[in-house]
Amino acid sequence: MYLGAALAVGLFDHATPSGVAWMRCLGAALVLLAWRRPPKRAWRGKALLLAGTFGVVTAGMNVVFYEAIARLPLGTAVALEFVGPVAVAAIGSRGKRDLLALLSVAFGVLLIADVQLAGSPLGVLFALLAAMAWAGYILLGKRVALADTGVSGFDSLAVGFVVASVLLSPLAIGTGPVWGSAWLLLLGVGVGVLSTVVPYTLDQIVLGKVGRARFALLLALLPATAAIVGFLALGQVPTTAEMIGILAVVFGVALRSGEGPRRGARSPEEPP
Repeated sequence: MYLGAALAVGLFDHATPSGVAWMRCLGAALVLLAWRRPPKRAWRGKALLLAGTFGVVTAGMNVVFYEAIARLPLGTAVALEFVGPVAVAAIGSRGKRDLLALLSVAFGVLLIADVQLAGSPLGVLFALLAAMAWAGYILLGKRVALADTGVSGFDSLAVGFVVASVLLSPLAIGTGPVWGSAWLLLLGVGVGVLSTVVPYTLDQIVLGKVGRARFALLLALLPATAAIVGFLALGQVPTTAEMIGILAVVFGVALRSGEGPRRGARSPEEPP
């Protein structure tokens, strides 16, 4: 997923971050359509409404996240984004564990923000907007999961990204130079495949093998993974304060995820 984000950063020299996010959505839609070929019922009524809403929220989250990583190191932006799911968990729980997790994440965010606000306050703002969007994604994802539409998750994802690609098509204005280069177009599709299609498919495979509790615990590694990818692929070296902040977020997410969801519950907390 974050290799796809690193690839997206490379495209920011040729297209706006929002335009690259739209290309990610379009690339994922094209690949999923070719692979799944959703049935007619997926394009009608409640199934279409839910899938379309979910797709637009997901794409919107990606837009503000790409605007964030255009201004912040990848690991830093991902750590800030984790405020969303941890806050949802803490607000929905009275347990001391979730409260401690939220405090740890908040401490990490304060350290990161203290470093970044002077250099890129707009980047911090976009990352926190992505966190809010992720929280909305989780809440909406639970409703989608409980809806009985008779359409598979992969088919709904394909339909959702098609709807989002159409509704957010004005963002394509920022992708002008890309359409004149077959290589850049290929990279744009690659962002969609690496950031959406492959991770979503692997999620389903891993969930079936390790269970939701262990999978949720593995989510804690994502900020650190993003920081490592940012260092290796983009040459982004976090400061000491940022590294401590990222580790505090990792600890908070691990603490929040350690108990795992209740039996039979769905955990739509995976960042798409």
